[in-house]
Amino acid sequence: MSFGRGASLAAAGLALTLIGCAAVGPDYQRPAAIVPAQYKEIKGWKPATPRDDFAKGEWWTLFRDRELNQLEAQVAVSNQTLKADEANYFEALALIAEARAGLFPTVNFDPSLTRASSQGQITDLLDAQVSAAWTLDVWGKVRRAIEQQGAGAQVSAAVLANATLSAQSALALAYVQLRESDSLDDLLVDTVKQYQRSLDITQNQYDAGTAAKSDVITAQASLLAAQAQEISVGVARGQNEHAIAVLIGKPPSELSIPHGRLVPDIPAIPLSLPSSLLERRPDIAAAERTMQEENAAIGVAVAGYYPDITLSGAFGYYGDPFVKQIAGANPVWSYGLALAQPLFNGGLTDAQVEAAKQTYQSSVATYRQTVLTAFQQVEDQLVAIRVLSREIKVQVEAVKAAQQAVQIALNEYRAGTQNFTTVVTAEAIALTDEESALASRAQRLTAAVTLVVALGGGWSTDELPALPTLTTAALTSTPTPMPTPAPTP
Repeated sequence: MSFGRGASLAAAGLALTLIGCAAVGPDYQRPAAIVPAQYKEIKGWKPATPRDDFAKGEWWTLFRDRELNQLEAQVAVSNQTLKADEANYFEALALIAEARAGLFPTVNFDPSLTRASSQGQITDLLDAQVSAAWTLDVWGKVRRAIEQQGAGAQVSAAVLANATLSAQSALALAYVQLRESDSLDDLLVDTVKQYQRSLDITQNQYDAGTAAKSDVITAQASLLAAQAQEISVGVARGQNEHAIAVLIGKPPSELSIPHGRLVPDIPAIPLSLPSSLLERRPDIAAAERTMQEENAAIGVAVAGYYPDITLSGAFGYYGDPFVKQIAGANPVWSYGLALAQPLFNGGLTDAQVEAAKQTYQSSVATYRQTVLTAFQQVEDQLVAIRVLSREIKVQVEAVKAAQQAVQIALNEYRAGTQNFTTVVTAEAIALTDEESALASRAQRLTAAVTLVVALGGGWSTDELPALPTLTTAALTSTPTPMPTPAPTP
């Protein structure tokens, strides 16, 4: 065996051996978070048996509203904010491909042909060589970079899922407020009719000489106030309809939602153990993946302590291509092994490693705070549903009593045993009670929507693309984004 061939095989063997070494820096392990054994408020809130057949991710179908289903299905398709998050995900895939390129050698071919004249003699010089260089990933710097960018892509995927969930939540909340306005409009339309009947009674009583003109004027004032309040409801309804239009990527002029009513009750909401929340919320998943991203960054920084080992080589032709007797018989080749070891950089590497460690610690704190906030949000909505459910039961009885009081006051007024002030007072109390009951129902429905979202909306970390999938997608020209819910009829 020649020395040159032996050196080549030795260098190749060294490369394969070194690449198999473990990457420097700490291997990632998810830090513990503060997770309660059970929810504090679950004892006071007993939902019916959850529906097990509702589509995964299509959490809005729990509310059994066809109009809401059709609107929600358009969020992921048309919302421009989500388009921006999707672009960020594609960018993250490109960064994986960029980091992965460091595992492979670079091969260049840059031929040159030079013609020169000296003392009347013209010479041609052709330099046609293929050169290659390969910096071995001995210490795992490139592998840590791939891990870092892969986790970053998973963060982008989780952020996209969380943005989608947030947009869906915003639409559902706007829809609840729109239906609250519709129900309030219905209530005020009925109130106007009732006040018109009261006005007719006072007018008849006045015509019969048994009531004062002031009673008629008071009844007219109550009627006009109710009509004005009924008209003003259109402001809130219009604004919520406009918000929904923007959330589905349309100008407000292109969306008209027909009149409807607020659903009378909340659906049964699937509620699992608190620990499952860590796998069900995309914002928690994003925070957790950020920790792995920053942990891998420590390995990238630690690799700065170690030397870069580069294999290089070239093969080609160098000489005058037009001299037939030597053309094709003047090959040139070379190979080499280079080592670059920083000896002194003023503490730069130490500072980079320390900065990476502190960034990781910051991501750990952010993750734990995200988890705590998630539990708070769930508990907040559970207590809201529990208290509002009790409140609504009392309000229903209050409305019944107030309506009876109005009827009794009107009958007594007709009989001449009661003044009209009592009727006006009873009607005002009844309207206030009915408005309060409607507002509480809307609040409870809002809490139910927020609770479903706080529980992750049916999302799961299983939907996050795995690193091998991301690496494959990064090498294709048309990467596949995170799956979005299919339209629901």
